[in-house]
Amino acid sequence: MTTPRPTSVSRAATPKRGDGSGIALLVIASCQLMVVLDITIVNIALPHIQRSLDFSTTGLSWVINAYTLAFGGLLLLGGRTGDILGRRRMFMVGVALFVLASLLGGLAQNSGQLLAARACQGVGGAIASPTALALISTTFREGPERNRAFGVFAAVSAGGGAIGLLAGGMLVEWLDWRWVFFVNVPIGLLILLAVPRWIRESERQPGHFDVAGALTSTFGMVLLVYGFIRAAQEGWRDALTLASFGVAAVALTVFVLIERRSRQPITPLRMFTDRNRAGTYGMMLCLAAAIFGMFFFLTLFVQNVLGFSPLQAGLAFLPVSAIIAVGAGTAAQLLPRYGPKPFMVVGALLAAAGLGWLTLTDVHSTYAGSILGPVLVLGMGMGMQFVSLTLMALSNVRTRETGAASGLLNATQQVGGSLGLSILVTVFGTASAGEAHRQIASFLARATAAERLRFQRTGELPPPWAHEVLTSGVSAAFILAAVFAAAGAVIALLVVQVRPDDLERLKGNGMGPGG
Repeated sequence: MTTPRPTSVSRAATPKRGDGSGIALLVIASCQLMVVLDITIVNIALPHIQRSLDFSTTGLSWVINAYTLAFGGLLLLGGRTGDILGRRRMFMVGVALFVLASLLGGLAQNSGQLLAARACQGVGGAIASPTALALISTTFREGPERNRAFGVFAAVSAGGGAIGLLAGGMLVEWLDWRWVFFVNVPIGLLILLAVPRWIRESERQPGHFDVAGALTSTFGMVLLVYGFIRAAQEGWRDALTLASFGVAAVALTVFVLIERRSRQPITPLRMFTDRNRAGTYGMMLCLAAAIFGMFFFLTLFVQNVLGFSPLQAGLAFLPVSAIIAVGAGTAAQLLPRYGPKPFMVVGALLAAAGLGWLTLTDVHSTYAGSILGPVLVLGMGMGMQFVSLTLMALSNVRTRETGAASGLLNATQQVGGSLGLSILVTVFGTASAGEAHRQIASFLARATAAERLRFQRTGELPPPWAHEVLTSGVSAAFILAAVFAAAGAVIALLVVQVRPDDLERLKGNGMGPGG
């Protein structure tokens, strides 16, 4: 195969052989690992953060949402900054902001400080992650060298979640929850020291920033998420709840109008005109909504009800990552023969079945008897969907728009996860509040005078009754999560249409055995 002659941009940015391209890849992959890892490493620490900074269970979801909303909402704008201002420059800016925010998060003394730090982490990740991916194109020669680099990048992106769960468990159990943030500081500083030496700057591209689109979309999503979480705490008739929904609707409408008129929109709306791609984005919303909620509530359940230590909780989730890899590998091997649609449908149904199975958990459940089986079924479905959704998102996309298509899929995943988690938190809050009234009555009927006095002073039920409240809310949340996953299967069945030439294109791209 003849390698195309590099453009002037490639000549300026591609290192010569033997000048440390391996170290450059290590630097880029380390950044991506740090950003991806931060989504899951904090999950394991949630119960300890909740006790340390006095979060409510519904308010605790903002520790996840503050990061994912900023990350997903600004992801496309972050990639654009690298194109216009220079990818190496913005890569360093993103990493520096991420490191600073991580330090501030570890030092946080109250919930407001931590949430502000998490949002800043998300902004830093939104700049660093897309520019890291773009730097591979300008740092490595087209062909096998670049393909290997993309392979490493994808492996880090896929494996970062599992590493985060295990690392989070070790850090919380052996040190303190604050170290899930502090650990980013030395890694980030080493990256910043290595970048000027091993990575060259890319040429700037002409264009402008769609700041208005980025701000209105992020603002609208934040208010929408806030409305759901507020409803869980104050009810659906609360004035601030209704106002947040109203302003969110206005902001998101303005966002669509801005994108329709912009010559260089942050979200190319034409991507949604293709029914397959639109269906893919809808499925990713449903999948992310279900999965983010599963990890959030299952983390609380295994530590607060089953009594797992942080390290045990991290180890408990490792089988999920392993089976996701199995599902993804199976789908990738068989896609050229059967096409992506069967794996989209079956994957969504497996995810729904696993989540439905999890609704049967109660205070007497065990990990081996009630948790492991459902999460393995769920993980297999996730793996099948991730491969097929990624393929469909990039199918029939012009080469110069592949970045926008893949970036939009990633942004959809983050925003869908935040929105889904907030809705599940609302369901959790409503169900647990009703159960709390019943458990309080049961507790007071059996409690001693000293136990009643302690409850009046703290407002907290002791473990047997508190576990019933938490389990009731978690089970209700899993019901809706299963509905989200099932909705993905419906979208795959009714919206996605794979043509014969799509299958031929898959075979031509060398996917499948020996590809």
